[in-house]
Amino acid sequence: MLTVASCLHQHSSLLKEQKNSNHLTARMSAFNSENASTLENAMQLMIQTFHKYSGNEGDKYTLSRQELKEMLTQELGNYLGNAQDKDAVDKVMGDLDSNNDGEVDFTEFIILVGALTVACNDFFLEYHEKDGKKKE
Repeated sequence: MLTVASCLHQHSSLLKEQKNSNHLTARMSAFNSENASTLENAMQLMIQTFHKYSGNEGDKYTLSRQELKEMLTQELGNYLGNAQDKDAVDKVMGDLDSNNDGEVDFTEFIILVGALTVACNDFFLEYHEKDGKKKE
């Protein structure tokens, strides 16, 4: 069974490892997703997606500006629009990089995913409210 303590232990162990990203992916996929809930699988997918792009250049546990641009383009293009736009990437980087180190760590990445999820939820709630009022 996956517990908060086991997740924290797993995350701590991963941060200590200085292996290549293939080994990281293998460790992350070692979780038993057969019995995992939809939300647990979504959390695991967010972790795997972050690490898919982090460490291609520089620090293995952060996203550089270029890694962020690639991730935005490949993974969030439908939600963010033109992620190829340098100004848009710079804006997202500036908004996310709360400690001003020029990189986006996992916590900062989760803030982006959370903010986008809230925005999407708000949009769909408004859409359904308008749709519901038309039927009355």
